[in-house]
Amino acid sequence: MSQQLQDDFGRRFHYLRMSVTDVCNFKCSYCLPDGYHPNGKQSFLTLSEIEHLVAAFAKVGTRKVRITGGEPTLRKDFTDIVRLLADNDAIHTIATTTNGYRLEKNAQEWYDAGLRRINISVDSLDPRMFYQITGENRFDQVMSGVDAALNAGFERVKINAVLLKDLNDKDLPRFLHWIKHTPIDLRFIELMETGLGHEYFQAHHLAGEAIKGRLMAEGWLYDQPSAEDGPAQNFSHPDYQGRIGLIMPYSKDFCASCNRLRVSAVGKLHLCLFTEQGLDLRDLLQSTAQQPALIERLHQQLHLKKETHFLHQGITGVTQHLASIGG
Repeated sequence: MSQQLQDDFGRRFHYLRMSVTDVCNFKCSYCLPDGYHPNGKQSFLTLSEIEHLVAAFAKVGTRKVRITGGEPTLRKDFTDIVRLLADNDAIHTIATTTNGYRLEKNAQEWYDAGLRRINISVDSLDPRMFYQITGENRFDQVMSGVDAALNAGFERVKINAVLLKDLNDKDLPRFLHWIKHTPIDLRFIELMETGLGHEYFQAHHLAGEAIKGRLMAEGWLYDQPSAEDGPAQNFSHPDYQGRIGLIMPYSKDFCASCNRLRVSAVGKLHLCLFTEQGLDLRDLLQSTAQQPALIERLHQQLHLKKETHFLHQGITGVTQHLASIGG
């Protein structure tokens, strides 16, 4: 059985978000407010296990892999992981999401290894607010990393900003000024409630529709989605070099366009960012001979994928914080 992965609702999955570590060196208030605390001695996927994992996913239609964390670039073999993915001809797009900590020094090396798309978390353009949200006084370092990524030649540089009421919700004019002459995709991500974040969610959740209304009033135009866009709603403006995307998980039919699966840094398949504990794949990542059994397991598990994430009902599942399976 090697046909493309498809669930019982007709959704096809060509996009794998693969976490390679849950370690992070930032203390973002919406994700790891108390910083990273290891849960015992973790053994993250090895290069060999990653190779077997990606080879199996490629056989069942995966064409895009995003390397996630925690902070994925904290792995000393991050460049080797990128090269490994680039060596698989079936993988057409290699991306990562980073806090930008190591980007200034390594952007060109990662690009040369085969990385082509990069998402950088910049939750505020006010250095003081950046520090308040991230717990790290590294705004200038991260912004230098953004410049390095733009100079390295990446085909797409995206900036991720989590919308936070009473924190960065006054930053929209600054962000708009920045992308007027800078060719980046700016994405505002609506805050999602997690198991440990109920009070924070109640205090700081801001609906993306509020930003959407302001954009439309200022002449921004909705871009028709492509197959790769997933749940993001993208907008462009004739006077701006950059684009804006909104990720609004509480909006109607958000899950209808789901095209991604997640594997955690310890080798568990997660059908959704929320709801379930994850299914262990690691026992089938030890040799090439196990690939048929691994593919069979993937197909079987897709029958268990739910139609929606149930966040509307206040059900946050077992996800305690987004760093645990890569967001």
